[in-house]
Amino acid sequence: MNFYTRLTIAASLLLSGCASTPNDPTLTLQTSKAPADYAHCVLPKLQEDSLHATVSETQRSYRITVSSKVAANDVLEAYKASNGGKVFLYERALLASTFGPSRLERAAQECL
Repeated sequence: MNFYTRLTIAASLLLSGCASTPNDPTLTLQTSKAPADYAHCVLPKLQEDSLHATVSETQRSYRITVSSKVAANDVLEAYKASNGGKVFLYERALLASTFGPSRLERAAQECL
């Protein structure tokens, strides 16, 4: 196997690890807002940053999915809790939070 073949295999393995869904959230937050109110705060902030986001809803939660061209999608979930909501952020970017908060994390924090 030549060098370039090995490099391609190694890069594929690294990227596939980044694309898998993590079991643990990157960040867990508590908000006094209901999941719907929280999602309605976060979504415009993401759109201002030109991020393509989609929203899905259940009886107890809202899920905001931010599309990525280079990694798996990032997900923000807001669940109904006894005193507002519980927020889980799943960032799957290669260097998530390495150089400071991402645009998604900043929006999540600003809407608490």
